[in-house]
Amino acid sequence: MLFTKKLRDRVKSGEITTSIRIWKQPRVKIGNKYQLDDGHIVVSAIREISIDDISESVAKESGFKNKVDLLKTAKHGSGMRVFFVRFSYEE
Repeated sequence: MLFTKKLRDRVKSGEITTSIRIWKQPRVKIGNKYQLDDGHIVVSAIREISIDDISESVAKESGFKNKVDLLKTAKHGSGMRVFFVRFSYEE
């Protein structure tokens, strides 16, 4: 799982533990580890949601100012399915 530079320090500190991803299909699996800098992301949950399920609080929990800010980053490919991912960072 990749994160924008502006979010990486907060992910690594444990402040951010959720992410909204818009993909064609799930790209992560529960229990798998994904490299991030000197550590890795461990996915603990993933579930498909609708875009309407993204609240302002979910956007803030994921490290963004609001839903619009989150969607500017998350909606960059041809995917249409929305996934809520919960994770932790381990060194």
